[in-house]
Amino acid sequence: MSETSSDEARRLAQGARDRVRFEEEALALADQVYRVARGVSRSKEEAEDLMQETYARAFRSWQSYTPGTNLRAWLLRILTNLNIDRGRRAQRTPDSQPLEEGDYFLYNRLEAATGETEEERVLERLSQDHVAEALAAVPHDFRDVLVLVDIADFTYAEAAQILDIPIGTVMSRLHRGRRILKQQLAELSVGAS
Repeated sequence: MSETSSDEARRLAQGARDRVRFEEEALALADQVYRVARGVSRSKEEAEDLMQETYARAFRSWQSYTPGTNLRAWLLRILTNLNIDRGRRAQRTPDSQPLEEGDYFLYNRLEAATGETEEERVLERLSQDHVAEALAAVPHDFRDVLVLVDIADFTYAEAAQILDIPIGTVMSRLHRGRRILKQQLAELSVGAS
């Protein structure tokens, strides 16, 4: 075997080892990536699709990742970009699904409820689905910051790096996003009574 083919074989073997190491490290972060995907999605299925697209894109372009940098931030930047793209597509295509009787479940249930204390009724109304619904009603830019900082426990600096925005913008979007979310939750808790 010639020296150049031996060097080529070593280079290919090292590339294969690097790819396997990258995939292992990326997959070790799957729970964190899913938690963020669930936070920015309207449903579990949408979160799973977003996570799958994120990993597919990451594995396709694994060589563009710089080893030694923050892999979690790199993966979440991909997820964020995909989510922004989805939001833009959704804005261009209006929702055309008609309302069905099942969509009025909470309203009908509260209408029929009697004998509950006000606190019990509010707690019942604010189920996890309603929190997710309120979060989904927060505009994209604010929701992304809310999810990264409040749900995924990123620092302001990490969120700024992932979203590619200044830290001051992260702080102002977080403040406004929390205010919008609080308003949405309040509307959900009193709107159906």
